Amino acid sequence: MRHELLLVLGVSLGASAVRALVSFAGVVTRPGGLSEQAANLNTSRAPDRPWLDLAWQLVSISTALVPVLLVAHLLLREYGYGGPDGRPGQRGMRLIGFDLTRPRFDLAWGAVVAAGIGGSGLALYLGAHAAGANLTVVPESLPEVWWKYPVLIASAVQNSVVEEVIVVGFLLRRLDQLGWSATGSLAASALLRGAYHLYQGIGGFFGNVAMGVIFVWLYRRWGRVMPLVVAHALIDIVAFVGYGLLAGRVDWLPTL
Repeated sequence: MRHELLLVLGVSLGASAVRALVSFAGVVTRPGGLSEQAANLNTSRAPDRPWLDLAWQLVSISTALVPVLLVAHLLLREYGYGGPDGRPGQRGMRLIGFDLTRPRFDLAWGAVVAAGIGGSGLALYLGAHAAGANLTVVPESLPEVWWKYPVLIASAVQNSVVEEVIVVGFLLRRLDQLGWSATGSLAASALLRGAYHLYQGIGGFFGNVAMGVIFVWLYRRWGRVMPLVVAHALIDIVAFVGYGLLAGRVDWLPTL
């Protein structure tokens, strides 16, 4: 189980954390303040050829989901009982509550969590940026083509599935099985979430650590990762699409 966990992290968010750390080291040693530099998400791969750009975007989104399929495969190999909610007879992704058995619950609570965390997260980002502790986050810089917003929505859903399935559901299940304490597991999950967002700056790190603590607490309470996937997807959709619609049109949104 320890090897499975390390390998899954090594091909997904663990590797992202290492890259984010190297990226952060680069920006803090570069002349100029953090807020004068940009963290670019959802960038164009071939701005002069929209069809090729779309192909690159779809390949990037789909291949990023492969570690989730690996998690599903590993969980299907478990023949024991008892997911985080204690119900017997579950296998596969149902062990972590990644299924469609409770859609109203997942959508309703996901929307509530997104509203709370999304609003406070935006306020924290604006404050950290104003204090010079965060890079200017550019959620999207795609060309104005017909597929722009569908790709941004797909990217948001991909981010939410990968992060919540791996850094909450799978990580906590394996740490529980390895005998970690609840406090240790919470700290590991929250710090990992903060680490792979470190490329955004100090504000991005601490903001995502706080989000990680809340998400782990909610997962322990509900025994389901699906409401967290919904919440994360809604937060990212608003951030990506909102930036595309508002950047340069309002004076409170930082841009470069």
